[in-house]
Amino acid sequence: MMNTHSIQPLQAPAASRPGRRAFAAGALLALALAAGHAVAQPGEWPAKAIRMVVPYTPGGGTDVVTRLISERVANLNRWVIVVDNKPGAGGNIGLDAVAKSAADGYTFGMGQTANLAINPALLPSMPFNPRTDLVPVALVASQPMVLVVPADSPWKSLQDLIQAAKAQPGGIRQALASTGTVGHLAGEMLSFKAGIQVLNVPYKGASPAVTDLLGRQTHYMFGTPQAVYPLIKGQRLRALAVTSAQRLPILPQVPTVAESGFPGFEAVDWKLIVAPRNTAAGIAQKMNAAVNQALQDPGVLKQLQSEGSTPMGGSLQQAQAYLQKEQAGWAALIRDAKITLE
Repeated sequence: MMNTHSIQPLQAPAASRPGRRAFAAGALLALALAAGHAVAQPGEWPAKAIRMVVPYTPGGGTDVVTRLISERVANLNRWVIVVDNKPGAGGNIGLDAVAKSAADGYTFGMGQTANLAINPALLPSMPFNPRTDLVPVALVASQPMVLVVPADSPWKSLQDLIQAAKAQPGGIRQALASTGTVGHLAGEMLSFKAGIQVLNVPYKGASPAVTDLLGRQTHYMFGTPQAVYPLIKGQRLRALAVTSAQRLPILPQVPTVAESGFPGFEAVDWKLIVAPRNTAAGIAQKMNAAVNQALQDPGVLKQLQSEGSTPMGGSLQQAQAYLQKEQAGWAALIRDAKITLE
């Protein structure tokens, strides 16, 4: 970000004509005006670059959405936003860094279902408390999981899978891209509600999980649209259901789990911008308004929808209420289904 005080006045030679001095002054004024909206007045926010922490590696789904929103927010408001990837511990390392940052309005983080709602109930300890150490600022987008099987699987519907699992308790293998994720918990939710027992096979990422699914080492998985949609289009995987409340626009022919015999079933990977506690309400409100504006941009909407995401948005109060509802819901499932990482 440029500051007008960093521009040094041009020193005109003593013999310079008044017109030349006027031209130099005009050039400086034009340069300052070009910086325009990026120059904050004393006491205004932001007066410097904003850091947006992504608690995952570059190139992943959370990183892509964060960069998309950050770029649009920055362009619309003439702000400078720097994306800072801090992966590890299921997103806990990055959000812990946010929680422990100064509450001065210059650090935000992109939280999501796993690190804000699942981990607190699933892990024996957390380096931060998502309920008290972070402030919900803006809901960004949500994305369901897609239940897939190999294209030549005999199962044509979710009920086919359930019948097979009931006939072979513990004999059906579910691939997990990782433990503690929405994909993992969506599978646990289905097992709990359907009364089935399956063998969970965890992997270190979606790619090896999908590879083994295609190789028939496992029978099914709940994958993100980014991980499985290209293979569905290529007719290598078959989609049986999606975990959102409504059907996914890029897979309109695929029913929801709720439609397939489990009313009320919903498990989505949502993304929520958070800030350190005690961040000024006025700053949080400005960021919230900026994100809502960015979510109206046609280019942003098109990219989100193309990857199977649904834009969210809403007020600070709605973000807070949504987070509390999700935290309570996932905690209840983990408790009632006796889900552990063992």
